[in-house]
Amino acid sequence: MTQPSSGGDVRLDRISKTYGSFTAVHPLDLHIPAGSFFALLGASGCGKTTTLRMIAGLEEPTTGTVRLAGKDVTGLPPYKRPVNTVFQSYALFPHLDIYENVAFGLRRRGITSVRKQVGEMLELVQLGDFARRRPQQLSGGQQQRVALARALINHPQVLLLDEPLGALDLKLRRQMQLELKRIQTEVGITFIHVTHDQEEAMTMADTVAVMNGGRVEQRGAPAELYENPGTTFVANFLGTSNLIEAEVTDKSGGDLVLTAPGGRLSLPADRCSAPVRTGGKLLVGVRPEKITLTHAEDADTVPEGRNRLTGRIADASFIGVSTQYAVTTPGCPELAVYEQNIERDARLVPGAEVVLHWNPAHTFGLDAAQNIDAGTERDEEAP
Repeated sequence: MTQPSSGGDVRLDRISKTYGSFTAVHPLDLHIPAGSFFALLGASGCGKTTTLRMIAGLEEPTTGTVRLAGKDVTGLPPYKRPVNTVFQSYALFPHLDIYENVAFGLRRRGITSVRKQVGEMLELVQLGDFARRRPQQLSGGQQQRVALARALINHPQVLLLDEPLGALDLKLRRQMQLELKRIQTEVGITFIHVTHDQEEAMTMADTVAVMNGGRVEQRGAPAELYENPGTTFVANFLGTSNLIEAEVTDKSGGDLVLTAPGGRLSLPADRCSAPVRTGGKLLVGVRPEKITLTHAEDADTVPEGRNRLTGRIADASFIGVSTQYAVTTPGCPELAVYEQNIERDARLVPGAEVVLHWNPAHTFGLDAAQNIDAGTERDEEAP
């Protein structure tokens, strides 16, 4: 099969966008390696779509430069850039069959011999048997794959995806996440994917940049962002985090010793992103699935060396694969705990006294001066 052009890297140097007095994207430096699957993740209004549109040439930067494959394209119109964009709205031509929809870009460039290329693209997106159907005869997921084929047939160095799965139901969306990753791996070009869905970003992307208020709060591999969030916004936006205020009382080896309401905790110093001083305050974070619940009657069975707090179960919700508990503790009015339903303790019901414990290595530390409630969505991407 003839492959599309190899991916080109994308480099944004001090790029920004303002609309009057409103700053949609603050000066931003970002390098996206060639051939990577990169996600811009954030809530509505964070600047992710504006950033994508500046890469595409659909928005003119207020400051800074856009480089694609080493070439400054800041002043070039969209059709002169080696990029194609797939939007949430598939924008397929309803009067053309799937074959002609995919062939449209080639024919527009004056290429008359399109059969081989169109056939290869339809096979890539697994729609070879649907060539003569009309868009309205396909499911949403199939229409999305047609839109992908139509974009890829133009051999872009960079494919931009703007919330491409937002119109699909949950099951189709998850199927398409795997399909997109497979296609990106096969064609080897650079994918830049904008989404507000953290599961979508973490499933597909090699690297995720979490945006907030027109800035990149943190970027890295999905597992790194989840396990070691650097800010409260990232901790709360990527899943659920329990954040407990604690005081630094000592340092032992590579660990910080902390005092929190209801207990003493240990935190590896290299998992703390905040300034550390004795007597200073930190937010101690731990993910709900890292915590184990033990009934207070069995408190003496909790292994030594684990972080532990005492509490009372306020609520328990059975959701099939796990039970989700809300536990009231002295330092956190509603601490979340997710436990797999392997061997359920029938005593773990609302009102029960419990010990919450976890491996100190699963703890992370954040700046206590940050807003614990950071992560609320804004309304609009731009005025």
